[in-house]
Amino acid sequence: MSWAPPSDPVNNKSKPIKISQLCELCHCRKAILKRPKNLQKICKECFYYVFETEIHNTIVTNNLFQRGERVAVGASGGKDSTVLAHIMKLLNERHDYGIDITLLSVDEGIVGYRDDSLATVKRNQKQYGLPLEIVSFKELYNWTMDEIVATAGIRNSCTYCGVFRRQSLDRGAQKLNIHHVITGHNADDMAETVLMNILRGDVARLEKSTAIITQSSGSPIKRSKPFKYSYQKEIVLYAHYKKLDYFSTECTYAPEAFRGTARELMKNLEAVRPSCIIDIIHSGENLVLKEKEQRFKKLAPGQDPLTVNSGFIDGNRCERCGYLSSNKICKACMLLEGLEKNRATIILEKDSSVDGAARVMRTLEHLSF
Repeated sequence: MSWAPPSDPVNNKSKPIKISQLCELCHCRKAILKRPKNLQKICKECFYYVFETEIHNTIVTNNLFQRGERVAVGASGGKDSTVLAHIMKLLNERHDYGIDITLLSVDEGIVGYRDDSLATVKRNQKQYGLPLEIVSFKELYNWTMDEIVATAGIRNSCTYCGVFRRQSLDRGAQKLNIHHVITGHNADDMAETVLMNILRGDVARLEKSTAIITQSSGSPIKRSKPFKYSYQKEIVLYAHYKKLDYFSTECTYAPEAFRGTARELMKNLEAVRPSCIIDIIHSGENLVLKEKEQRFKKLAPGQDPLTVNSGFIDGNRCERCGYLSSNKICKACMLLEGLEKNRATIILEKDSSVDGAARVMRTLEHLSF
């Protein structure tokens, strides 16, 4: 019996791929991932194709864009907004949407977090060849998020940030004369919003919490979410395999947010039933609330019932800043008024409401070597 050396190519042929290891779509390449959405085993090339095609179908089905439209991508430097900028540029060229894309970023003023993420956005600007506009809390409201936390405490940080960010995006778009802002909100975010509204008993927002396009007749700015049906895990996988440049550090103040509770619940549900994210979104889409019986307060002599009844009137404007509001004074102006009244007189390190990561970050900032 003759002996063959280990280097003999006859004996070193690669083992044939088993049928069970093949991509379930092309049946010719080895599957390297299991889609979180439906547990389908597919190869990298097929994953790119189905991921991009699903987003394209979402855009076309919902008629998100009009030819010649100028669109602002809400860019934070994170995985969602980075993949959104990449996908929108790719699909715009591939399917000829005919839209003009601009990156729009908001600088909240969080030292050690937002300044680093904005550096990522500036790199993305060069990589994708798109114009970039940055608006800041300091410029618009004369407050940074670090100053707000020093005054109001860390537990309220996401309330202030959410209200100011939404308004900042609109103001930035108006500055650029753009009437359409798209954001990287994904399926996980949408499902979490539905759960949060249920857990808080916020019935008024339940019906609109899954809308892919949000617009008011009183505002020229509309918003849309092309990633409405895209799972967060698949967005991360896409960014990883495409080697996209994104910022992955969590916000210093995020651990205190109530959304984290809904997110934890979502992850537990997803582990048992992967389709639960889409199921919750579909539930929110089909939810129709019973119309409330209109009740008027007891009127004083000569009072107009329309001025007494506090129902929402689409197109209302804030009396102070002129921004769209359902009340006489918008939420941002009310928050700013409270901040001005309670402006901190002590430095943040002495604030007992700040602990954990936030305290460590601020301590490091003031160290000198």
